[in-house]
Amino acid sequence: MGFETCGPNEVMVLSGCCHDRSVFIPGGRVFVWPMIQRLQRMSLNTLTLTIESPNVYTKEGVAISVTGIAQVRIQGSNDEMLRAACELFLGKTEHEIQTIAKETLEGHQRAMMGNMTVEEIYKDRKKFSKAVFEVASSDLINMGITVVSYTLKDIRDEETVFKGYLQALGQARTAQVKRDARIGEAEATKESGIKEAVAEEKRMVARYANDIDIAMAERDYNLKKAAYDQEVQTKKASAELAYGLQAAKTKQKIREEQMQVTVIERAQMIQVQDQEITRRERELEATIRKPAEAEKYRMEKIAEANRAKIVMEAQAEAEAVQLKGEAEAFAIEAKAKAEAEQMAKKADAWKDYQDAAMVDMVLETLPKVAAEIAGPLTNTKKITMVSSGKGDVGAMKITNEVMGIMEKLPSVVENLTGINIQKSMKISQRRG
Repeated sequence: MGFETCGPNEVMVLSGCCHDRSVFIPGGRVFVWPMIQRLQRMSLNTLTLTIESPNVYTKEGVAISVTGIAQVRIQGSNDEMLRAACELFLGKTEHEIQTIAKETLEGHQRAMMGNMTVEEIYKDRKKFSKAVFEVASSDLINMGITVVSYTLKDIRDEETVFKGYLQALGQARTAQVKRDARIGEAEATKESGIKEAVAEEKRMVARYANDIDIAMAERDYNLKKAAYDQEVQTKKASAELAYGLQAAKTKQKIREEQMQVTVIERAQMIQVQDQEITRRERELEATIRKPAEAEKYRMEKIAEANRAKIVMEAQAEAEAVQLKGEAEAFAIEAKAKAEAEQMAKKADAWKDYQDAAMVDMVLETLPKVAAEIAGPLTNTKKITMVSSGKGDVGAMKITNEVMGIMEKLPSVVENLTGINIQKSMKISQRRG
């Protein structure tokens, strides 16, 4: 139990015990019994609706789109309208009320577009807005809604077929205004031209009279001036002819002098060129011919010297070969004689000392035999020796083996010749 209040933009609806019908309290207060009475609230705020009607065909079949702006609100001062609004909208949100009012206005807007031509809507927007306002208000009043205002915001043609229709209407009106302006301007220009022509005619008459006087004065002036000019031109022509003749003579003399200067310059150029040719020939002879001849002479002398050297060397070598051959022949002959004499002496000695001679030959031959025995060892690069641990090892073993072979030589000689070297050497020692 308690009091409930609301502002002037809101209405309270009380129903239940103690009330046969619902009580409406727009902006005020009321006592409410809990559980036995019910209190509901509904907004009385003004709602702004944007109403779009796209591609609606007008009376002439032209599709256009219209946008309207409407201000609506639930009427709180009229009990009947308030009761009708509560019956329809109590318990609904503000958005739902907006949707219902918007659809109602949109339907009436489309209906008015279909009953009017594009020109009527475009040229007289106020008429269209008033028609929509009146038709929509009659329906919305029954819902308890009052149309505060309705305004046509925009008209456009979006279909491709009729694109530019509204623009064409504006252009037609603009052309009409321009045409009227041009007509007015032409009429004003015509009147101004007539007055200007009259004034120009008077001006030209005065001007022509003045021009005649001026022409007569100019004629007299020109006649006198022509006489004076003729005399002046005659004198001037004579002077110009004399001046031209003298100038031609002067130019001819200048040209002759220039020709002489050119001849002299060319002669000097020819002389300079001849001197340059002579200088170049001398330079060529000094830098190329003379060095070439000197080099040629030097090379010839060097060749002759080399040839003489070769010839002399060949002669000397031939003489040396000849002398060497003679010396060798003499040496060979002397050696042969000496060897023959030695051999003869040896033969004589052998006759007396047969065994001793053979022993002497064997002894002379033994070193050669020893050299031949030791020869293979000098060409040996590597010797691998295997020892059982008894006897000599290494170089001593090889030396002992060579010496063993040499010790066996007297026995070999005795077997081959029948001469005992040791016995023969003892006999020789006794004879000596």
